[in-house]
Amino acid sequence: MKKRRIKRQASLWQYFVMIVLGILVMTSVIMYVIIYFVINAGLLSQLSFSLPFAINTILAISILIGTIISSLVGKRILAPITNLNKASREIAEGNFSVRLDSASQIKEITETFTNFNQMATELSGIEMMRNDFIANISHEFKTPIAAIEGFAALLQDGDLDEEERMQYTQMILESTRQLSSLSTNILKLSKLENQEKITGQVSYRLDEQLRQAILLLENSWTEKKLELELHLPKTYLYGNEDLLMQIWTNLLSNAIKFTPEGGLIRITIDHDEKNVSVSVMDTGIGISPNEKKHIFEKFYQADKSRVREGNGLGLSLVFRIVSLCGGTIEVQSEPGQGSEFTIRLPKQ
Repeated sequence: MKKRRIKRQASLWQYFVMIVLGILVMTSVIMYVIIYFVINAGLLSQLSFSLPFAINTILAISILIGTIISSLVGKRILAPITNLNKASREIAEGNFSVRLDSASQIKEITETFTNFNQMATELSGIEMMRNDFIANISHEFKTPIAAIEGFAALLQDGDLDEEERMQYTQMILESTRQLSSLSTNILKLSKLENQEKITGQVSYRLDEQLRQAILLLENSWTEKKLELELHLPKTYLYGNEDLLMQIWTNLLSNAIKFTPEGGLIRITIDHDEKNVSVSVMDTGIGISPNEKKHIFEKFYQADKSRVREGNGLGLSLVFRIVSLCGGTIEVQSEPGQGSEFTIRLPKQ
């Protein structure tokens, strides 16, 4: 087996010690050469000066030589710091594409430049996400606001009959509800993204909470004449009831929304000593493999026509809450074959 050669990097302290030692050695060698030349050339007998003067002269020459060598070597040492300073200034000015060459013989410089490049990459990603977020939220707010403005203008027509007036009023109400839902979800998601720990946890009946979520959405699934199949054994879970309720209502709302009239929704609980699994399965339109990669992204909607209500934040909320709870979420779906979302959460 061939042995791989590992290139060892000197630490900054070792590098500094070697440089100082090199300067001292080089100064000593140069002074030795000068003294040797003076003695062998017989110049010592021709010069008349005192011993203190000779010592001071040698000391001055040593300082001069050491300074010249230090300035040349020091420039090489300070070059990485100068590059880092320039790159940091560009980052501060908003140029997140700047990168530094991390190849160096000094371990600390390699690590610093590698960390700097990683920071620049992360900042670039955050900036891109911020721009996408602003563009998406502008679009989401613009659509209902334009609808409200348009129908409000139509209501000013004095020749409208009562049926048209009620229709336009209903459209304005639906648009305001959409705006309210969007604002609420944005605030919830913003709060969750800045939250690192779940508080307000208690032990409660998960099966009863799922039944409550089903009752909350009763009007939606009864209107579409959907069949509900429930397998909800008595199950206790330790967690934040309000946050977890948002998971179930979002998943159920999506299942109802994308399941055609007369379809089936199955809700199942499985658990062992450590974990609880909740599965929400529907016989709806399903999700393509390409769409499946993006469904947890903010504002992503597989239905590009946007004819269905929603703002693309529900599954982002679900994903963030599940992550905070230390759980996982899996999706199994095929176009035209329905979807199944499975949430696994630790009991404690």
